[in-house]
Amino acid sequence: MAGQRRHITKRDNGQWADKAEGAKRAAGLYPTQAAAEAVAKARLRNRSGGGEVVIHRPTGEIRDSDTINRRDPNPPRDTRH
Repeated sequence: MAGQRRHITKRDNGQWADKAEGAKRAAGLYPTQAAAEAVAKARLRNRSGGGEVVIHRPTGEIRDSDTINRRDPNPPRDTRH
C-alpha cells in the first residue's frame, strides 16, 4: 500500500492517540501530542511508502498535516533549478 494517513487525536481521558486512517483501534496512546506525532512520523518513515500525519486540535478540527516521504536510496534529481 503506497502512502498512508495517520491521525493524532485527543481522547476523553486526556491521552493522545496515533491511529491509522480506517483503523478501528489506535496504534498507541501517548501523554502528549508531541509524543504521538513523533511516533506516527517514525512509523511512516520506516514504511516503504511514506504517508501523511494529520494533527488534530483537542476540539477535533485539523490543526496541521505533515507529509513524510519514503526512504529512497536514489532520489530523483531536481532538473528545474
